[in-house]
Amino acid sequence: MNTPKTTFNINGLISSLPDIEIITDTFQVAKLSQDYHTFSPILTTKLAGKVGDIVIRPANQSEVLKVAAACAKYKIPITLRGSGTGNYGQCVPLYGGIILDTSKMQNICWVKPGVARVEAGVKLAALDKKAHETGWEMRMAPSTYRTASIGGFIAGGSGGIGSIQYGLMGERGNLIALQIVTLEDEPRIIELRGDEVQKANHAWGINGIITEIEIPLAPAYPWAEIIVTFDEFMQAARFGQALASSDGIIKKEVAVFADPISQYFTALRQYIPENKHAAILIIAEPSLEFLPTLIEQYQGKVTYQKSAQEALKGTHLAEYTWNHTTLHARSVDHSITYLQSIYPADNLQTIEHMYHHFGDEVMMHLEFIRAGGKVANPGLQLVRYRNEERLNEIIRYHEEHGVFIANPHSYFIEDGWKRIIDPEHLKFKEMVDPYGLMNPGKSKVLSVAFAEDAGN
Repeated sequence: MNTPKTTFNINGLISSLPDIEIITDTFQVAKLSQDYHTFSPILTTKLAGKVGDIVIRPANQSEVLKVAAACAKYKIPITLRGSGTGNYGQCVPLYGGIILDTSKMQNICWVKPGVARVEAGVKLAALDKKAHETGWEMRMAPSTYRTASIGGFIAGGSGGIGSIQYGLMGERGNLIALQIVTLEDEPRIIELRGDEVQKANHAWGINGIITEIEIPLAPAYPWAEIIVTFDEFMQAARFGQALASSDGIIKKEVAVFADPISQYFTALRQYIPENKHAAILIIAEPSLEFLPTLIEQYQGKVTYQKSAQEALKGTHLAEYTWNHTTLHARSVDHSITYLQSIYPADNLQTIEHMYHHFGDEVMMHLEFIRAGGKVANPGLQLVRYRNEERLNEIIRYHEEHGVFIANPHSYFIEDGWKRIIDPEHLKFKEMVDPYGLMNPGKSKVLSVAFAEDAGN
């Protein structure tokens, strides 16, 4: 999609915001207009050259209100940025305009037993550290938790490490409140609570500027880290399914990797021999004594184990899971890309079929989670990329066999996990962003109208 470059009154906007940090250096603006969409060779091409005009870094909600008012006055589009760790071009501006960088908004408002409230720019690791002081922790986090901000996680993420116990962020109860700023002539502060939070959750910054988040916390367990290897991939997959379904075993991460994925894990090679398949586990120490029998049942072998105390130092296994797997593979072979798949529930046969059908062209990586109260095993398969036509053939083959593909090679929200945008969310969008200035172009439903307006 070729998006026209529109000329905005940037100087007028800058002069109206004298006391707020504004970055105009073209190198810095270009850098802050990017995320990890480069995991996709298709998005890399489609989003090439897409940059903002300037970057604005508000220090607090009061400054966000001033920026919102200025953007509404001058009709300049605004794209939100957290830490830029997303993978689909969420924070890449298709029409230029303003990049609103929330990284200075790092106030942890409060942490109470079971719940915390923070500003959007707070790093996940910082919140986790603060919560641990009171015996609590975040329920879930992406593999980028060291650098990712919570605002970016809410707007662009969906789950991660911890989702095996608590489900995805969109599950009722995993997000308590969002405070957002509207993009109107006179911007307002709106507090969404309870089920209302879904109007702005995982919306890529098109439904309001998230400034504060209130989330539930989980009891902090001492987490041990373990690697188990297997001779056969389906042994590993069945083991993962059995462990994920063992509700009494407290766990934070269950991931399974087909050979040769583990050979991309440079720091872990000594623990995962060639031609072996592996499971990476993060298990609460009180549950460890239930593992040996389960491992033996599926002919696995423990090759690496760290106590919770030891796991605090050195290599963290969490940073080899989810899309960090893709990151490690691409550091060795830059031609590798990935898929995001949801297999039919309680059915390993489809996984087995795909494993044998594609061989190591599509290397199997499974992440076990809970979704809708049941165990699910989404895939983040690594793909040896040849060309776009072949990638689309692989996607079609999966879909023809009942596999849902959340396409990571598209910047449209509707091509991801959602498929359609709820009409109620569209109504909310019209209310909080009447000029259609928030991250335009990222929704199929909303893109045409803005493109026509921008061209006039």
